[in-house]
Amino acid sequence: MRPIRSFIAIAGIMTFGAGTFVSAQTSSAHPTAISLIIRTDDIGMSHSVNMAMQRLVSTGMPVSVSVLFVCPWYQEAVEILKQHPTVSVGIHLALNSEWKNYRWGPVAGSTAVPSLVDENGFFFSSSEALHQHNPNVAEVEKEFRAQIDRALRSGVKIDYVDYHMGTATRYPELREVTERLAREYGLGMSEYFGEAEDTPQYSAAPAVKADSLVVMVNRLKPGINLVVTHVGIDDAELGALLDMNTDDPLPEMSKNRQGELTALTSQRFSAALKARNVVLLTYRDLIAREGLKSMRRPVD
Repeated sequence: MRPIRSFIAIAGIMTFGAGTFVSAQTSSAHPTAISLIIRTDDIGMSHSVNMAMQRLVSTGMPVSVSVLFVCPWYQEAVEILKQHPTVSVGIHLALNSEWKNYRWGPVAGSTAVPSLVDENGFFFSSSEALHQHNPNVAEVEKEFRAQIDRALRSGVKIDYVDYHMGTATRYPELREVTERLAREYGLGMSEYFGEAEDTPQYSAAPAVKADSLVVMVNRLKPGINLVVTHVGIDDAELGALLDMNTDDPLPEMSKNRQGELTALTSQRFSAALKARNVVLLTYRDLIAREGLKSMRRPVD
């Protein structure tokens, strides 16, 4: 874990919900400081997810928002994010489409990358299914370029990339493409700054997700920490989706995503952050402070 370098305080304590927090702009960090990045994935997947993201960023909490630019609802997400320019935006690089009855395919078009799609032109539902169909690495690069170019044309500042379902870095040949494109486009890579990830709330029951976040905060160690979140509104749209991913699908996904939103915006979570003087960073903050040359491939 990389020690945190000092930087200059330029603003006062900010507030969200019923609590307060320390952001990168408000802290004179110390080598023993505890920093936390809150990364929120799958934005742009649906209207319900976008509305949850809007509630989260409207609190003023420093967050990093990862957008699925392959999904039709990314356009709404972009319009929301344009109203919140301090939010750090990432590209949630995707080669999978995991929801029954709601599928998406490549930005490059299915005929341009035929090894990446099923017989209906959609991405495969899991990393394993894609890998079993022997994806062409040149086609992976073509598709990732199309997703990155779409993001850069969107009008929001793009700071970093990360990996829907982990597929873009799960296999060595895909990881090499992802790393090379990040360097070429001058983008950060999530998990490449020595972040210690702890994401207990994902599998916790909706009613106790706030409890799991508080426990997580209380065990954070000095250095850069990461919690990966998935927010949503528990409504008919999100409730209709059934997860076909083979990694760790959750029943009642919409209730779980609502639970994460409720936990993240709870007074208990903000109070726990304040009690330990946790510095909330975004990937934009981290890149500005550490520089892209500081990135290192994580050790498995």
